[in-house]
Amino acid sequence: MTKLRTLAAMAVGVLTGTLGGFETRAQPAAPVEARNVVLVHGAWADGSSWAEVIPRLQAAGVKVTAVQNPLTSLADSVAATRRALALQDGPTVLVAHSWGGTVISEVGGDPKVTALVYVAARAPDTGEDFVALSGKFPTGPVRAGIEERDGFTRLSEDSFLKYFANGVEHKKAEVLYSVQEPAAASLFGGRTTAAAWHSKPSWYTASKQDQTINPDLERFLAKRMNATTVELDAGHLSLVSHPKEIADLILAAAGRRN
Repeated sequence: MTKLRTLAAMAVGVLTGTLGGFETRAQPAAPVEARNVVLVHGAWADGSSWAEVIPRLQAAGVKVTAVQNPLTSLADSVAATRRALALQDGPTVLVAHSWGGTVISEVGGDPKVTALVYVAARAPDTGEDFVALSGKFPTGPVRAGIEERDGFTRLSEDSFLKYFANGVEHKKAEVLYSVQEPAAASLFGGRTTAAAWHSKPSWYTASKQDQTINPDLERFLAKRMNATTVELDAGHLSLVSHPKEIADLILAAAGRRN
């Protein structure tokens, strides 16, 4: 049995190595094979931000659900994700981009969830003031482009295209700008009542060229959660610019080879 566990851990390490990044920790055993993946988008986006990743997961035989996260409050976004999880028929990998990491940290304790994947995402601890934590790292230039009206925020076109979607082909970035979902100004100060990454195997992909969340903050979060970690030479929207690498990471967390 000991020998089998060792071989399983080695297999995870080999798979992670093929993703082109570095590994902070191989999981202690092979991941639970999951048939479902639930994707949670971040602020100033909608479910279409996963459009380049979804067909790659489906081609591997995975059932995929992209949550249309309302971004009106943490409670509303958590409720939408819980509804999506309730529809899954077995082991499920829960994935988030950017602010969506707050949501999966809150709901990831669901017994169906076998692994968590954070894509350039927040990963707050229980009750943590994440605004204060992020303030310990240099602010990205995207911040200057946040526009607020009637309690909701959007990114200016200039800030979205230059900084939020840096590294994304221009025409794709323009489409993403057009479908961005306004986020409640109060959204970013919401605090979780749980941090599922303490108890669930976690994967994290950091973006070296991120101008929205500081790359060093992403590295700090990945290290703190002891996640299997990959770095990509990408901006904040790595799920758009590097969909194969993101899909590969999700499949690794699902215990599958693509």
